[in-house]
Amino acid sequence: MGVRKRNKAEEVKEAKKQEYFAKLRNCPTSPRKMRLVADMVRGVKVDRALQMLQHSSQDAAVKVHKLLLSAISNWTHKNEGDRIEDANLFVKEIYVDSGRMLKRIQPAPQGRAHRIHKHSNHVTLYLGSKIIEEPEVETAVEPVEVKETKKNKSNKK
Repeated sequence: MGVRKRNKAEEVKEAKKQEYFAKLRNCPTSPRKMRLVADMVRGVKVDRALQMLQHSSQDAAVKVHKLLLSAISNWTHKNEGDRIEDANLFVKEIYVDSGRMLKRIQPAPQGRAHRIHKHSNHVTLYLGSKIIEEPEVETAVEPVEVKETKKNKSNKK
């Protein structure tokens, strides 16, 4: 293996240490239904997303809730000693891909059969942390000199 390849591999490995994600594979829900839930939590802070998913009536929300808890667990495993509240975690990326499709047959009238496609999906969720910068506070203000104009000179006399 060349030096450049080894350096590139090490860079990729270091970058992966900073990514916090979880994957759900072959979830037996249609991708269309899962995308509705994914769109609901995309870009939202983690604690707010957990509340939204917990109180959602959709069946897919339960699975995404579990996936989000798994991603948070992965974050805590990589950042031991840090608090989640201080990290300002949010759902950076979440996307739903189509999984395998089970093909079944439904009996139909007059000896026919209809095909049923049972869809599944893969969900990938990435967490990010928002770094809040403190506003700079000016400590000392220098006095500004006022230049005398003709009007100021005439008022003084």
